[in-house]
Amino acid sequence: MAQLIQDLFNAQRTEIDPTAAAALDKAAEHSLRSLWHGYTSMLEDFARPVGAQRQLARVASLFESVPELPSDAGDDPARIEAAIRRAGEEIRREYGENDFGMDRLNRAERAEAGVGEMSKRQYNKRFRLLRRMEAKLARVVHEQRRREVTVTGKGALAHTLPYELFAADPGTAAFIAYLTARANMRSVFTNGRQRRPYDEVADALFQRLRAEPERTDWYAIAHVHPTAEVLGHVPDDDLIRLLVRWNHFLREVAELLEDAWNRCRLERTTMIVRPGNDSSTWNQAAQAWSTARAHWFALLTELGEEEILDRVCPGKVPRLMAADVAYWHRMSGGGLHPDTYVWADLPLPWEVLRGEADCPRSLVEAVCRRHGVDPVAGGWTGPRPAAEAVRFRRTPELVHGVAVADPLMASALRSAGVFSGQGKRAAAQEWL
Repeated sequence: MAQLIQDLFNAQRTEIDPTAAAALDKAAEHSLRSLWHGYTSMLEDFARPVGAQRQLARVASLFESVPELPSDAGDDPARIEAAIRRAGEEIRREYGENDFGMDRLNRAERAEAGVGEMSKRQYNKRFRLLRRMEAKLARVVHEQRRREVTVTGKGALAHTLPYELFAADPGTAAFIAYLTARANMRSVFTNGRQRRPYDEVADALFQRLRAEPERTDWYAIAHVHPTAEVLGHVPDDDLIRLLVRWNHFLREVAELLEDAWNRCRLERTTMIVRPGNDSSTWNQAAQAWSTARAHWFALLTELGEEEILDRVCPGKVPRLMAADVAYWHRMSGGGLHPDTYVWADLPLPWEVLRGEADCPRSLVEAVCRRHGVDPVAGGWTGPRPAAEAVRFRRTPELVHGVAVADPLMASALRSAGVFSGQGKRAAAQEWL
């Protein structure tokens, strides 16, 4: 990303101050264009749901009323549902009638409905297909929703910015792109803190914006970097628009968290993964909740609506921790993070948002004091203080969270099953 920003500034003949130029040079030294192998083993996009293209093609071949659809229709829930409904009309099946014993038509009912010429076998084939299509549609919707939560949890609302707004000012675009790229990096297997996105390169780019505030699109930056300084440049109408979006997103994430919670109750007092826990879904949703909550708090504070927190102050949601990481913490003299104890003593966030449980700011402050946590500095009752820029470090090649030397070794280790914990020990030992 640093290399692309340099290319952009050169193409735009944009003047770069020495500090920003030095920071970009430092980061661009490690771009793929500068490395001898010129590639990375890391995925460069978030996993996308498998669409219903194959099922739609099958529907078009069995139902005369359904035309062949373009390939992108398989990723559009509305078009998938429309195809299911249209095909259902052909065999007189209502959408949602999926009970194979109760909802199928017998011979007399098929004759009465005008599909008596169709054999029982052909009718059952079509009924089964539409039933499977509805199940597939539900999976597509769920996975798309989960991907949206994952992307937003990492990069906030950067992906929702219209291109015209994003690209109106090169400096604004450079800062948003770099900070989002940093935020999108995968987590590292560690018993310490993850690397913060806001590093010395991001800070240098931000200082350029601060020097030219009249050219900067602060509303666009507020989508990803809601500090008090940034929000102070944004009109109240735009702040309210962002607040409404984050309100809606918080409720969506709360539903996903509740669903993961109900499918397999977690060990709330430790947040250590147990067999059967869907840790991937929970951790993605927990990160999204943290991001949305931080933006929500910052916007409420800037709008002067902090009294809302006196009535409704939903707590933070910790990620699930692998047992080996928890053991690593204990062996290195640490233990559970104090936030885990606070989380365990507060009402569940989805119950708070639905009004089923009271969680005012006074309760959160009392629980924090009981466990020796600063409610303000810890981000429990308000926005966190603006983070200071951290030192730039190159993006590592990771194999299941473990940093390795280069992408060739990463590919070999990954194929051998090293660090996966999935029972590929024989392959790993043979490779080693």
